[in-house]
Amino acid sequence: MHEGSSALALVLGGDAALYAIVALSLVVSVSATLLAAVVGLPLGALLALVRFPGRTFIVVIVNAFMGLPPVVVGLAVYLLLSRAGPLGTLGLLFTPTAMVIAQCLLVTPIIAAFTRQTVADLHEEYAEQLRSLGVGPWRTLWTLLWDGRFSLLTGILAGFGRASAEVGAVIIVGGNMHRVTRVVTTTIALETSKGNLPLALALGMILMLLVLVVNAAAMVIRDTAQRVYG
Repeated sequence: MHEGSSALALVLGGDAALYAIVALSLVVSVSATLLAAVVGLPLGALLALVRFPGRTFIVVIVNAFMGLPPVVVGLAVYLLLSRAGPLGTLGLLFTPTAMVIAQCLLVTPIIAAFTRQTVADLHEEYAEQLRSLGVGPWRTLWTLLWDGRFSLLTGILAGFGRASAEVGAVIIVGGNMHRVTRVVTTTIALETSKGNLPLALALGMILMLLVLVVNAAAMVIRDTAQRVYG
């Protein structure tokens, strides 16, 4: 009970260290989600509309990567960015950029798979109409992406939820360094192991609030899409 009241006091008191951790978490997760959307939206649309050799294999890989263990992604990024790795000269290991890369790899398959299904459903509905209007392949792709924007935003928010709750990969590539790469999830793990429950609970409250807001936004968007598209 005492820990809970202390945690609430930290949240409501505007503790600078606490909100610096939250701010870094948001910057990393939002950046990773936006980057994943830039890659995942066109990739998913292409997989939905274009038939080519190996397409089924790529679809299977994308779907499988939705369940990638975060520590495996973290290890792969670590090996790429370590001094002995192919990208070691960039000096990105144990930086927020490395954390963005790891989260992006986790989120991209989610957005790509969601986009593929959404665009495929829309194309099945509008394919004949688009052909009758003489719409080319690339214009069809962007038209369907725009037409399904409300539904696709739900997928992007789901990706953001995955990124913001991630802990395994970001610890491996970020190092959980104070005021450098320490984010909400890694701080919760650290402070709990140290017995500093008020700070861990305060960050847990903020993370839960963030998850609730994201899920509420996804529900509103889904309801809006149903009204718009019937």
